Amino acid sequence: MIPGSFEYHRPSSLADAVGLLSSLGDDALLVAGGHSLIPMMKFRMAVPEHLVDLQDVKSLKSISLDSGQISLGAMVTQAEIILSDELHVACPILREVSYQIADPQIRNLGTIGGNVANGDPGNDMPAIMQVLDATYILTGPDGEREIAAREFYESAFFTARQDNEILTTIRFAAPAAGHGSSYVKQKRKIGDYATAAAAVIVTMSGDTCASASIGLTNVADTPLWAENAASLLVGSSLDGETIKAAADAAKAITDPADDGRGPKDYRTHIAGIMVQRAIANAVDRAK
Repeated sequence: MIPGSFEYHRPSSLADAVGLLSSLGDDALLVAGGHSLIPMMKFRMAVPEHLVDLQDVKSLKSISLDSGQISLGAMVTQAEIILSDELHVACPILREVSYQIADPQIRNLGTIGGNVANGDPGNDMPAIMQVLDATYILTGPDGEREIAAREFYESAFFTARQDNEILTTIRFAAPAAGHGSSYVKQKRKIGDYATAAAAVIVTMSGDTCASASIGLTNVADTPLWAENAASLLVGSSLDGETIKAAADAAKAITDPADDGRGPKDYRTHIAGIMVQRAIANAVDRAK
């Protein structure tokens, strides 16, 4: 299908972009890489009168690692995340998940900000940001404000971002040295949205789990941080019984839809398997 008519804006600064959103109001939508918004426009699920393209806002394209803190500009692409060796050393799960998003053509334009900001429960990065306990920086006419990734998602396609705000930066502490991480995704075909997926980060103290974080993708109308499931791992030797208990606790918070990816019970079952596999991978990778 063909999108409805709209007026196109391409600001060159963040201030100009915020100004446009404020002046145009509810009639304007932001576009970053466009791979989420443009299909919705083609199906007339989104019919903006104005489109504000962030491609020329250079201040949103930076990757920064400083004193153990990682900052990603919202317009950093999945391909740029993959190509950053420094970022991979500090937080290898980012490259792992980026490789599982769509295909190279989309990864060359698809942005980290677009992936986390639009509230699509099928997007992969939101669960990663919850596992990393990331903070989102939002900029609007009244300046900046911060909100935790774990508090950002309200329901499918609804988030804490106001219409006149732009998500500009994603910030989080690099995982501890020697940690292990994994993102395991079951899907119908390469590049597809997940039937169910799990992200896990663990640190070990000898044979004992010192810390753990678990996130889930596409098994509810928001990404999920499985806090109780992760807490079961801490202090354990990560024996089979404990890992199964953690997977069961993660399954208990899911609420997937019956859709083309399978019935609800099947997707819940797959979520548990993904958690168990991600834990096993993360432990193997922990130094």
